Amino acid sequence: MAGGWARDGAVQDQIDDTIADAVKRARADMPSGRAAPYCIECGDEIPEARRRALPGTRTCVTCQSERDSDRRSSGINRRGSKDSQLR
Repeated sequence: MAGGWARDGAVQDQIDDTIADAVKRARADMPSGRAAPYCIECGDEIPEARRRALPGTRTCVTCQSERDSDRRSSGINRRGSKDSQLR
């Protein structure tokens, strides 16, 4: 599938690397331990249902949503653009 100067299987390697990075990021972000009663970002109370559902959570839903949207916009583009080749 790969062409030009790329070796055979290079496209699959890129896909595998992207998936492996996403899994590592998700595992690192998984909360553990005892949940905080108040958000570390804004200080609002974290609802009991969220603390039970996500042991170790440290942020409220609003602050976590902002963190997640910031994280999605950054990262490495492995889709073959010249920018990703220069990194």
